[in-house]
Amino acid sequence: MTNWIDIGTIADIPRLGARTVETALGQVAVFRTAEDEVFALINKCPHKNGPLSEGIVMGRKVACPLHNWVIDLNSGHADAPDEGCTTPLALKDEGGRLLLGLDAVAAVAHG
Repeated sequence: MTNWIDIGTIADIPRLGARTVETALGQVAVFRTAEDEVFALINKCPHKNGPLSEGIVMGRKVACPLHNWVIDLNSGHADAPDEGCTTPLALKDEGGRLLLGLDAVAAVAHG
């Protein structure tokens, strides 16, 4: 059973941006795309732990602000030729409220 926490609404996240949430797993970055899709990743680039929440969102990817590694928002994987992964977390929309899953790595649900 997933432990879900309410983190607000999609309007709380800037379009093509992110906000951070402090959790028992550490800081989580919650991203919003131009198409109003939302994704959640542990807020650490796999390269040098750069703050992904401060990166540039492009489509379903974010560029790390430290060394420009491009990270897939759905899987957390770095684009080749870079290698590595940050942890994606489950995120769902229930009645306009965004719920973040804190138990296990899971596929992101798009509302």
